[in-house]
Amino acid sequence: MSYISDVDIERRLGTAAFIQLTDDAGTGTADLDVVAEAREGAIGEVNSYLARRFRVPIDVGLHVELASVLATVTLDVAAHRLHSRRPPIPPEVAAQYASAVSWLAMVAAGDVKLPAESVLVGADASGVTAKVSGNSAVLSHDELAGL
Repeated sequence: MSYISDVDIERRLGTAAFIQLTDDAGTGTADLDVVAEAREGAIGEVNSYLARRFRVPIDVGLHVELASVLATVTLDVAAHRLHSRRPPIPPEVAAQYASAVSWLAMVAAGDVKLPAESVLVGADASGVTAKVSGNSAVLSHDELAGL
């Protein structure tokens, strides 16, 4: 399940900018391969942060309360990717991207909780962790060697 579609990107940018930022051949129409590359790159970038804590991609069909949050952040990243193809990047696009990356970093660090109504599946890659508790060893390594 994808967080955004090509139509979402066109709505965010407006049709004129959507075409201008993707029409490398000068045909007057958007190059959907360029759009797909920006969309998939943006989704991958968002997932690279989310994967620190959650199994990705997050199923926004199951967690509909996250759909708009993840769409907004992913659109911020996609818009930046497309604008970076035709510098200069507008200041508001750069600011939205910086804000999105900052928020994603806080989610990855556990400083921000996603507003999920049910528990999100944890990241597969996080593995098993162990913590040591209790008193330190009663016998030293040397004392054990003599037993």
